[in-house]
Amino acid sequence: MALPVRSAPEPTPVQAVIFDLDGVLIDSEQVWDEVRRAFVAERQGRWEVDSTARMMGMSTAEWSAYLVELGAGDSAEEIAAEVRSRVAARYGDAPPLLPGATEAVRALAARWPLGLASSSPRLLIDLVLERSGLAARFRQTVSSEEVARGKPAPDVYLEAVRRLGVPVASAVAVEDSANGLRAAAAAGLAVVAVPNEHFPPGADALDLASARVARVADLTPDVVLAAHRSRPRRG
Repeated sequence: MALPVRSAPEPTPVQAVIFDLDGVLIDSEQVWDEVRRAFVAERQGRWEVDSTARMMGMSTAEWSAYLVELGAGDSAEEIAAEVRSRVAARYGDAPPLLPGATEAVRALAARWPLGLASSSPRLLIDLVLERSGLAARFRQTVSSEEVARGKPAPDVYLEAVRRLGVPVASAVAVEDSANGLRAAAAAGLAVVAVPNEHFPPGADALDLASARVARVADLTPDVVLAAHRSRPRRG
């Protein structure tokens, strides 16, 4: 008599969650904007109407070169070093974590490996994660300094997925900005949008997300699973 075949429980399709940093875990997008605006003004440069939007998601090399174009100096390297130093000073010993960020990271890290894909320089990524006590929760972190192009190009997310060793289709990103949402979607990840309070993304970018929460405190494993189930199927 043949024994009944018992089907194994279906494993979760999600194998990793990849966070953005600025605007998702720390309330810092306006810090970057204020520091860069002040720096350009000190150097008698000009600030364009769309400068803030253009720089959101840019890598260090990209935004420092852009500040050269705005007349803030001749050396992108010098500009980058000074702006990084000023932002680090603003963070101090207690980076401005968003309410619920620590709890969301811990809840998701208990379920899946976590990555981080950020436009922040490596120096600031490490500073924030160490001083916030979250460094051990992230298996891999990537700065857009370490890839060819910043957001909205997909490079930083593709590199994070590669380092985590999971298929792109099994990863879920958490993003707040228009260029971040575009980058994660272009990489092929399911995306949870946490719209930035200070610089909210437009409807076209939000449409790329398969789930949305009002604040990072609302990010739970169930939201991640729902985003993955609803992700656009490619191919």
